[in-house]
Amino acid sequence: MEAGHPKRILIADVHAMFREGLRHLIEAHRGFRVVGEADQVSNVIAMVHRLQPDLLLLDMSMPGGGGLEVLRTLSTVTSAGLRTVVVTAGAERAQMVEAVRLGARGIVLKEWAASVLMECLQRVVEGQYWLGKSGVGETIAAAITDPQRRMARPSNPYGLTPREMAIVPHVVRGETNRDIAEQFSVREDTIKHHLSNIFDKLGVYSRLELALFAINHRLVEEVSDQTMVTLTAPFPTLALENVVHARSDS
Repeated sequence: MEAGHPKRILIADVHAMFREGLRHLIEAHRGFRVVGEADQVSNVIAMVHRLQPDLLLLDMSMPGGGGLEVLRTLSTVTSAGLRTVVVTAGAERAQMVEAVRLGARGIVLKEWAASVLMECLQRVVEGQYWLGKSGVGETIAAAITDPQRRMARPSNPYGLTPREMAIVPHVVRGETNRDIAEQFSVREDTIKHHLSNIFDKLGVYSRLELALFAINHRLVEEVSDQTMVTLTAPFPTLALENVVHARSDS
């Protein structure tokens, strides 16, 4: 971050006390400056256009349509340079996926330490994505946000073998290695080996990243309602440090 050029932040949250706390927290750090506060969806959109902030801290439960409605509106208008971080008391996995698809660059729970939020803001300013308590690799970020990469389903995607391709939908549905092994009549270690190869070929590091990558690169058919139910889970499980990796499946 360049010295003398603090990043301008707009805080959008329904609770005045929380906004005030965020303002004091943010302005105690060099490199950031709060330029405005909003308490409902209509105000957020108007203030983004008027103030042209670099960062928007957005409450998912904003009155007047919620944070997702703000993201949908912003995705259809010109807001050059704006990066949005969702700050929420709680969110389900389906909401998180939708938020990132609509342009959110980070998601942070209100209950987490202030240091997590500041680390998130710094990472987002640097062009990275932040989900849970960790950054997310650029591969999965590109998968979520680049529609051109989601247009067609390639016949032999990313060098995956037929067996690896067959395993991917099971991961998207949230099945464990044990579940998958039983369906393929193989040992659990064999599935772990296949998943390790899949991770390496796709450049992802967790089951969540693999699921999002697969959905957005059309490695699986259209996601069913049942799949979305399976993907729905309390938000804290989305921290990448808590997502079960192929090499240590539960």
